[in-house]
Amino acid sequence: MTDYTTSTIFVIGGTGAQGMPIVRALVADQKYHVKVLTRDPNSARALALLALGNVTLIEGTFADEEVLRAGFRESDGAYVNIDGFNTGEKTETYWAIRSYEIAIEEGVRFFVYGNLDYVLKKSGYDSRFRTGHYDGKGRMAEWVLFQNQSNRNRMGAAVFTSGPYAEMTISPGTPMTPSVEDGVVTWRVPLGDGAVPHVALEDCGYYVRWIFDNPDRSNGMDLEVAIGHVTYAELAKSFETVTGHPARYIDTDLETYWSGPIGAFAELPAGYNADPRDKSTMSFGDNFTGFWNMWKHGVISRDYALLDEIHPGRIRTIEEWLRREDELGRALGKGSLWERVQPENWTPESAVLKGSADNRTGAL
Repeated sequence: MTDYTTSTIFVIGGTGAQGMPIVRALVADQKYHVKVLTRDPNSARALALLALGNVTLIEGTFADEEVLRAGFRESDGAYVNIDGFNTGEKTETYWAIRSYEIAIEEGVRFFVYGNLDYVLKKSGYDSRFRTGHYDGKGRMAEWVLFQNQSNRNRMGAAVFTSGPYAEMTISPGTPMTPSVEDGVVTWRVPLGDGAVPHVALEDCGYYVRWIFDNPDRSNGMDLEVAIGHVTYAELAKSFETVTGHPARYIDTDLETYWSGPIGAFAELPAGYNADPRDKSTMSFGDNFTGFWNMWKHGVISRDYALLDEIHPGRIRTIEEWLRREDELGRALGKGSLWERVQPENWTPESAVLKGSADNRTGAL
């Protein structure tokens, strides 16, 4: 039987929203040493990871073969989560392929690709649901698993498929950032009676650690995760229950949604480094129209029984997540959930998405 055991893991995307809890989980008991790729080793996020211990920082970008080789070399594991909002679909396609090829050449034993649902395929190739930052990853995840059919005896591979973070529902700079209208926390989004399979960042670390801890089972697996399919009526009701403050969900048609504050970004490229003159580049507006359509029309499913088996202590409801987040925020000095959704309290540091926190061009 092939030995997929890993001890040193090279992480691309480690300073992102998902990457931070993943790195924390990998080094929690010092079983793994983690090498984290970062553009800025002096950033607050990079320094926070370094302070965990058993973490080494590698300065550079994933779009550089020399940097990739330095990261993969002398690493026996890899977690690759390319920032699709940085690259756009075309660039992610190239660097996902090269990352896999270089990893196998440099002797990596187990390769995990950070993924999102291939929604265009799952919708039956209906362009109403085309979502560039999802499809760009989904295509490459299928490619990785296809390569694994031939290469699994040399390098195992798995895919970790997440989704919209629950944290995005209370954070500035996201497609579902709430407003506070006459003292009522309000989500105005084009969801209808649909539901979003929100993901708890706290659980992402557990799942990825499980993949590396159980390579014989996870090899060839696409582990698709979520808390549950969350309606926004449920989100508002749970927010009221946890905080004691009023909240509501108002279903909004797409035209009204794009005429609101988020409309200022509609014509920008969905990937802030993508060429807007390239006809393959989706606009932010087209990208997130497909995004909301997939949730509204129930295109995406999850195997919650499998997730219960893998992670018996997982967060299962949005109310449970909100309650934990309220308690954690108070303990860390961030304030209660009610305080944290007040626009006057928002700072770049309170943004969950790294692009928003860094104030990158094209980020909300």
